[in-house]
Parts: sequence; C-alpha cells; structure tokens
Amino acid sequence: MLLRLIGLLLVVWLALAVIGALIEGLFWLLVLGVLLFLGTAAYGWLKGNSKV
Repeated sequence: MLLRLIGLLLVVWLALAVIGALIEGLFWLLVLGVLLFLGTAAYGWLKGNSKV
C-alpha cells in the first residue's frame, strides 16, 4: 500500500515538473515538482531499505 502511494506521488510530482518546464511562466512549478519528486523518491528508498 505504501509503495503504491509513493509511486502515485512520484507520477504526480513528475507531471508537475513537466508542466512547469513546458510553460515558461511556471518555472517555479518545475522546481517544486523536481524537489518533491526527489524527496518522495528518497523517502521510498529509505523505507524500502528499512525492511532488512
């Protein structure tokens, strides 16, 4: 369940980054999307490694 949520969040953040890159006036959306994507990916990676 947690992996599904993380996967969904990664897709949403990636979509925000792409939209921000395509629309010049929304550069802040690109930055926000990339930051959230990286944060969510790091969280998922850390949670995945804690099951050892």
